[in-house]
Amino acid sequence: MQVGDSIRVKESVTVYHYPDHRNQPFDLRGQTGEIMAILESWRGRAISPNLPVHVKFDNKFTAHFLDNELEPISQGVVRP
Repeated sequence: MQVGDSIRVKESVTVYHYPDHRNQPFDLRGQTGEIMAILESWRGRAISPNLPVHVKFDNKFTAHFLDNELEPISQGVVRP
């Protein structure tokens, strides 16, 4: 996966900061979004974040994930 790739949340991930369900549990399984960043360094120094994949969803909601919680969305192969 790379920055800019479209993804789908394949695992059950519960958040409490989803805009339409603030302070209530909301499961992100099945939601689609775009990878905004894969965190590997900060101020030029290598880091090892717990949740390195930063994803933006359609409604301007963002969250951090492990790479195994996400799956790429196939874009359909164009054949000549």
